[in-house]
Amino acid sequence: MTSNLDPDARNSYRLITVAARLVQRRQDDALAPLGLTRAAVIALEGLTAGPLNQEQLAEVVRVQSQTLGRVLTRLEGSGHISRTRHSTDRRQFKVELTEAGRAALEAAKQAEVDAYPNDPDISWKILQDELTKFIWAVPPGRDQEVVPFVAPEHRTARKALGFRGPPLRGRDQPQPE
Repeated sequence: MTSNLDPDARNSYRLITVAARLVQRRQDDALAPLGLTRAAVIALEGLTAGPLNQEQLAEVVRVQSQTLGRVLTRLEGSGHISRTRHSTDRRQFKVELTEAGRAALEAAKQAEVDAYPNDPDISWKILQDELTKFIWAVPPGRDQEVVPFVAPEHRTARKALGFRGPPLRGRDQPQPE
């Protein structure tokens, strides 16, 4: 079977995967001395606006609640979050960022920034715009739970891209004007 995929597109796909692996390794290396993982940092970021229950936090950071539970157990053990029973629904836990968690999140943000190349020749805004277009152009695959995480401070970017309303499970779609 012959592919009619543009060779530049195929090479770009490969570059994206290599870049993603490099970024993930650098993040992992930068976060390791802090005793954090990328998943832990994402969970901490999801709590910056205030306490949530586990299901709400899972929705915010776009992961399965069960997966998040393991991350939260580690974060609670290290003192980065607290979990207390909800006053009206004893089955629910209120998950809250502690002061130690806030400090760890700030240290993690700085560690991640320090891990990235500081090259003035890289057009970061153009790269961000092009990768955003690419992400939204990829047709949904078999695993519709895999979606890009949108950090709380960047949620307005969704609106700027024409996405209105809450994120849909699996994949946002631009809403016509």
